[in-house]
Amino acid sequence: MDRRSQNSSQEELTEVFNQLWRLDVNRLKPGTDYIISPQGEAGHVAHGSNHARDRARHDLFTYVNEDKLKHIETYAHFINLLDNYEMLSGVGETVTSEEMKENRLFIDTVVESEVMKCAHKYLVRKGHSSSNTNEFKRQLYDIWFKLYHRERGDREDSCGFEHVFVGETRNHQKILGLHNWVQFYLQEKHGHVDYKGYKAQGNKNTPDEDDHVLNLQFSWRGLVKPIGGAFIGVSPEFEMALFTIIFLMSNEKMTSVKTKIDEYVLELIVYRHGRSIGTSYPKLLSSNHRDL
Repeated sequence: MDRRSQNSSQEELTEVFNQLWRLDVNRLKPGTDYIISPQGEAGHVAHGSNHARDRARHDLFTYVNEDKLKHIETYAHFINLLDNYEMLSGVGETVTSEEMKENRLFIDTVVESEVMKCAHKYLVRKGHSSSNTNEFKRQLYDIWFKLYHRERGDREDSCGFEHVFVGETRNHQKILGLHNWVQFYLQEKHGHVDYKGYKAQGNKNTPDEDDHVLNLQFSWRGLVKPIGGAFIGVSPEFEMALFTIIFLMSNEKMTSVKTKIDEYVLELIVYRHGRSIGTSYPKLLSSNHRDL
C-alpha cells in the first residue's frame, strides 16, 4: 500500500473510531460514575522479575457505580463471563453449555448496541463482514470466543476474550493480557490486583482523573505486569467493536494503528491468532490536544 492510500485509510479508521466513541452511550462518566486515583509514576521492573516498587498507596479505583454495571445489559452479561476461564495458560478450557449460552447472550446484546451496529455497517461496506446479523454474530464468536492453543499441549487453553478481557498467566511467572478496566476494578476490589502506578508516555507526565486511557503497572495474584494499556470507563461493546474492526481490516500477524480518539493519541495494537484475536490493547501516546 502506498503512503497516500495508507494515510487515507488511517484517516478513515480514525473517523470511524470517533464515531464509535460518540455512540458509546454506555461509557461511564469520570468523577460521577467512577473515580480513579492515578497517584505516582511506576518504576522500572527488571526483565523476568516479579518485584515492583509500589508508587500507589491506594487502589486505582476509588469508586465505581456498581448499579450501572448491574443494570446496563452489556456490562451485566460481560461480568457473567469473567469467571468462566482457567487462569493458567496451558490448562485446557472446558466450555459448558451454560457458558456457551452466556457467550451468545453477551454477543446478542452487544450486536444490538449502536456502537456495534455502526462497526458492523462499516465492515459490511468494506467487504469484511456479511450484512446478515446472525453471520456477523458467528464471526464475532470465532474472533473472540473460539478456543485455541496458546501453549503447546493437546488441549485448547485460551481465546481472545479470555486473554484481553479476563487475563491469564504463564507458568505461574507472567501475566498475559488483562486489558479491561471492569475486570481490573473487580479484581482490585477482591484484593487480587495491586495497582503500582501509572506509566507516563510522550510529552504528558501525569494522567488526569478524567482520562479514559491509561498505561499502568500492577500485580495480579503476586505476578507483576510492568506495563499494560487499558481504556477506562468505556463499554465492553466499544472495545470489542474497535478491535474487531482492526482485526478484520488486516491479515498481518500484528497490526498497529496510530490514531486520535477524542483527545487521546493512541497506538491500537492487535495480534492475530489464526482466525481469532491473540491480544489487543491501546497504548496511550499522549492525551494533549494536538494533531497526529
